[in-house]
Amino acid sequence: MIFSSELVKGTLKTIVLKLLADNKKMYGYEITQRVKDLTLDRIQISEGALYPTLHALEEEGLLTTETEYIGKRVRKYYSLSKAGKTRSDERISELSEFMETMKILLDLQPKIA
Repeated sequence: MIFSSELVKGTLKTIVLKLLADNKKMYGYEITQRVKDLTLDRIQISEGALYPTLHALEEEGLLTTETEYIGKRVRKYYSLSKAGKTRSDERISELSEFMETMKILLDLQPKIA
């Protein structure tokens, strides 16, 4: 089962921040492939969703970029800024708490006593 783009959309920034926290620097296509690999193809991120997210995170000051020339190809690498490292931890914690709350709301686990 592939998860809907609607579900992925709300978590895409957190996914990108977490991957960059774990991998130091990555380029766009590498991010999409890593997500596919880690989720056994259940989450597939299109370029049309990824690049606006990367640009938004960069505008927020959470990412830095580095351009490398590989032969005739240009590859833009993204990595976390200092603020991005802090925000990554916050977003992951927030998403984790949200998922736990959704489990309660959807009656997928016992309610908090």
